[in-house]
Amino acid sequence: MSGSAYATLAGTRRLGPPTASRRAEYPLAAVAGAFTLAQLIFVRPGLGLGWDETVYVSQLSAHAPAAFFSAPRARGISLLVAPVTSWSSSTVLLRVYLAALSGLALFLALRTWRGLFPARVLALAGALFASLWVTLLYGLQAMPNYWVAVGALAAAGCCLRAWTDRSDRAALWGLAASASLLAWMRPTDAVWATLPLLVLVVAVRRWRLLVVLLAGLASGAAEWVIEAYVSYGGLTQRLHEASSIEGGLGWNVAVLDQLRSLGGRALCRPCTAEMPNPVVDVWWLVLPVLAVVGLVVAVRARRTVVTLIPLACAVTAAFPYLFMIGYAAPRFLLPAYALVAIPVADALIHLVTRPAGAWRRAAVTLLAIGLVGHLAIQLAVLERTVSRTNTQHRDWSRTAAELHRLGVRKPCLLTGQDAIPIAFYAGCGSAAIGGHNANTSLTTLDRTARRMPVADIRPTGGRPPAYARDWPAHRYGTLELRVAPSAEKGGGG
Repeated sequence: MSGSAYATLAGTRRLGPPTASRRAEYPLAAVAGAFTLAQLIFVRPGLGLGWDETVYVSQLSAHAPAAFFSAPRARGISLLVAPVTSWSSSTVLLRVYLAALSGLALFLALRTWRGLFPARVLALAGALFASLWVTLLYGLQAMPNYWVAVGALAAAGCCLRAWTDRSDRAALWGLAASASLLAWMRPTDAVWATLPLLVLVVAVRRWRLLVVLLAGLASGAAEWVIEAYVSYGGLTQRLHEASSIEGGLGWNVAVLDQLRSLGGRALCRPCTAEMPNPVVDVWWLVLPVLAVVGLVVAVRARRTVVTLIPLACAVTAAFPYLFMIGYAAPRFLLPAYALVAIPVADALIHLVTRPAGAWRRAAVTLLAIGLVGHLAIQLAVLERTVSRTNTQHRDWSRTAAELHRLGVRKPCLLTGQDAIPIAFYAGCGSAAIGGHNANTSLTTLDRTARRMPVADIRPTGGRPPAYARDWPAHRYGTLELRVAPSAEKGGGG
C-alpha cells in the first residue's frame, strides 16, 4: 500500500507534481452530472423559496424589496444568484441554474484532490456526499451552506497540492479562490473550516501559502467587515448581534439536536422532537468510525497528513455547530460531510480491496448492500422533507394571493407571522418593530400605512399589535389578516 500511486505524503516528505491522467476526471464528471440530475428529479425545480432564501434572493431582485438583512448573514449567496434573480422572478429557472452550478462546483472541488487520492476514492467520496438528502436538498437552494462545503473541500485539496509541489501555481490560485468563496458565503464558518490549514502552513513555515490563504479569506470577508462598520456599528457589534441572534454562542452540546434533525427537519429550534427512526441515524453514527479507519489506513501507508488535514478541517468546521449553539439544522454540517467524505471513501475501498478470495467477495457484497440501503433511506427522508417543504411554501403563496385579493398589492408592506417569506411571494416589503428582524419604528409604520397597502398577519385568536388593532380583520384559514384601511379603499393603486 505504501508504494501505491497515492502514497503522496510520508510524514513531512513532499513528492513531485501529480501525474493523474485526464481520464481520472471522467468518474468525477459522472458523479457531478448525476448529482445535478438527482437534484432536478428528486427535489424538482418547482420547489418554492424558503424563508432564508427569500431574504437572500430579495437583496438583488426586481420581484420584491430587499428584506431585512440580519447580522450573521453574508451577501455571497445573493451575488451568486444575481445573474438570474436580478432580471427574472422564475423559481424554476433559479433552481436549474443552481443545480447546474452546484454540480460544476462539486466536480471542481473533487478535481483539486487529483494526485492526492486515486480517482476511485474521489468518485466514491463525491457520491457519498452528493447522495445525502441534505446535500441534494440544499445544492439547488439559495443558501450558503453547500457553497461553504465545496469551498472548504477545494481549499484543503489546493493547500495540500501547493504544499507537496511548490511549482503548482494552479493550486495557489485555487487556494485563494476557494478561501475567498468560503469567506464570501460565511466569514465565521470560513475561519473554522480553514483553521487546520492555517496551523499546517505556519508549522511548516510555508509563508507564501499563508499569504495566499489569508489573502483569499480577506478578499471574501472584506464586504462583510465593511458592512459591519457601515450598518452595524462596527465589527465587534456585528459579531455580538450575530451571537445574540444565534441564541448566544457558548458551550452548548447540540449533538443530540443534530441527530433529531436528521429525520428531515430544516430547523430544529427548539429541538424537543422525538428521535427519528434509528435507521435514519445509522450513517451519522458510522461516519466517525469510518473516518478513524481511514486515518489508520493512512498512517500505515505513511501518508498521514493528506488524510489528517481534511479530517481536522471537518472537525473544526463541525465544532461550533455541535458544541456552541443551542439548536440544530442539518445543513450546518455540510462542510464537515464534504471534508470527511474522502477519508471515509478511502477506508471503504481499503476494506473491500485488502481481503482476498471469498472474503473480498463478502466485503464487496456487504458494502453494496450497505450503500443501497443508505441511498434508499436518504431518498425516503428527502421525499418526506420536500413534500413538507412544498406544503409550507404553497401556504405562503396562497396567503399572498389572498392578500392581493384584499387589495394588498405592490408597493406594499407586511408585518407579523411569516411576514418575510409571504411578503416576498406577494411582492411586498416586510417590517418589524421588535425582535431580531426589527427594521422600523411605530411612527414610520403608521406613516407608511397612510400611503401604501399595509397588512399584519397573525394566527387566528392571536393578539394584534397596537398599530393594527383597529384595522379590518379577515380570517383566512388559521390566520387573521388585518389590512390597513388605505388598502381597503384601494390605496394600493
